[in-house]
Amino acid sequence: MAKSGRISTRIASPTRRGSVPTFSGIYLLSVTVSKQWTDEGRTARKSVGGPRNVTSACEDRRLVRMAQTDRTAFSRQLAAQWSTATRVSLCASSIRRRLLPRGLRTMIPLYRIPLTQNHRRLRLHWANVHRSWRADWQQVVFSDKSRFNLWHHDGRIRVRLYAGERRIPECIIKRHSGRTPGVMQDNARPHVAKTVKSYLDSQQVQLLPWPAYSPDMSPIEHEWDILGRRIARDLRPVASTDELWNNMEYSSPDRY
Repeated sequence: MAKSGRISTRIASPTRRGSVPTFSGIYLLSVTVSKQWTDEGRTARKSVGGPRNVTSACEDRRLVRMAQTDRTAFSRQLAAQWSTATRVSLCASSIRRRLLPRGLRTMIPLYRIPLTQNHRRLRLHWANVHRSWRADWQQVVFSDKSRFNLWHHDGRIRVRLYAGERRIPECIIKRHSGRTPGVMQDNARPHVAKTVKSYLDSQQVQLLPWPAYSPDMSPIEHEWDILGRRIARDLRPVASTDELWNNMEYSSPDRY
């Protein structure tokens, strides 16, 4: 390396004034590498400085196992669990910095209704009975209600998962509540009350049989999802629900 330094020095020697700047970069680089080799016996750059990691590689693997055990734990909760278990304090941002490079990220989980074998059997039977309908669906009215958040936090739980784990059981949350159809009616208590039945009979509204725990089988749920995404994309401030409604595109669902 010292020889390389001398060669670069000779190349960079000026023959006349103003000719040095072309080779000054090569000269300085060669001198630096030559000095490192002579003084320290190395040619590689030193590692970049910065704060040392509080945890070791073994402890990072332990932290990953903690996150895998409780998929819905927030970073602050994991930090508190870590502090209790190891007596070492870690902030929430440190937790995230250690989990993200290892493929663990947070996402909104999928939700599903806890179905029994009988629920699955009834759902399949209903689908088989109605799958051959064609013009009949033109006489069916789907009615429902939904709630949309414009500015406030949606209050949803997040889960920590790897890529491709969106549909594994550990990342899916079971819940009993959910939006339910109106005219295409299910067995929710408000829908099967005597007052409701009497009113529908007086209006000559014929109800379709509906399997229990099956709000996801109603196509209107997908309409709500599309509508919610459109509202989220529209960043214009609104002062009332009427103004928001007027800003929506004239497409499905129809405006009644």
